[in-house]
Amino acid sequence: MPSIDAIRARPFRIPLRGALRWGKASEMEAMEHVLLEVSLSDGSVGRAEIPPRPTIYGETQATVLAALEYLAPRLLGLEVEDAEAIQAVLGGFPGHLTTKGGLDIALWEAWARSQGQELWQALEPQHSRVRVSYILGIADPEEMLRDAEAVWAAGVRVFKVKVGRDLEGDLKRLELLKQHFPEADLYADANETLEPESGERYLKAWAAAGLSYVEEPLPIEEIRARKALRERRWLRFIADDSCFTPRDLRRELQLDTFDILNVKPARTGYTQSLAMMGLAQQAGKGVMVGSQALSSFGTYHSALLAFLEPVTEPCELAFHLKAQGSFLEFPPLREGWLYWDELRGCRFEPEAFEKYAL
Repeated sequence: MPSIDAIRARPFRIPLRGALRWGKASEMEAMEHVLLEVSLSDGSVGRAEIPPRPTIYGETQATVLAALEYLAPRLLGLEVEDAEAIQAVLGGFPGHLTTKGGLDIALWEAWARSQGQELWQALEPQHSRVRVSYILGIADPEEMLRDAEAVWAAGVRVFKVKVGRDLEGDLKRLELLKQHFPEADLYADANETLEPESGERYLKAWAAAGLSYVEEPLPIEEIRARKALRERRWLRFIADDSCFTPRDLRRELQLDTFDILNVKPARTGYTQSLAMMGLAQQAGKGVMVGSQALSSFGTYHSALLAFLEPVTEPCELAFHLKAQGSFLEFPPLREGWLYWDELRGCRFEPEAFEKYAL
């Protein structure tokens, strides 16, 4: 059985078509990510995109490289099919979620290729197509509409709208979107910015505005308030920040605090993401796949999980449309849908990557 032979990392930068703003103060003007490559003893190579988020996970490109310096010696020489040993190494190093998620995805791809397959062949889809959503960051109305119009023309029909800095203004922006895109489906991501005292008022208003659901309206530590607010059933709740890991998910399932799980493979890799999707499905919860503001390359890896049986909701697989460049040609979206038969033809483009490598 082939073993892990080498682990290499190359930082890269792709500018965005305008900044993405979310939460109380977070802002992102470019994808400053890391391309990870894992080689096996038989020559098979797997890759993944690592998206450090300083204001979410406390990771930067520099900390990713430092974490890999620690993890690589402990992984080298392990057989690629020895999942127990690999997960023990990753689990024994707390934090550094996107670094470990990237390692897991790259190892999955390397393993698939050692079996004479591409990664998509190792994941049997249960859906032939999946609905796609696009993240609209916090912006003034004109900037928001320009962003929405550009991706609507590219086939997006569902918008995830970041809210929370100016809540009265957020309601106006949502109404503006409904006016300009009456056929679009909308939902909000509050990134924990509401207060328990104001939560019900805004959920009522968002429900009246026609939103499908809301992601993390209250701070994670406000567990009783989150549970009580969800039980009012104004809107379905999406769990994201409250479910970074399988351990988090088991806690939230016991407390019954959400309706839909947002799984982000870039954060939990394939091994843990698949386990979390299964746990959510067994508990009767909906599932969506989030792309973690990735390039088209990382979005491809996330999208492969979006076609599995537990997925029930639109998935965040369109953020790459905001990037000024790519090193993988992503399939077109067709009236809001991404199709499996078109996704499986995607390939990493090494020459294109060199344009963005640091």
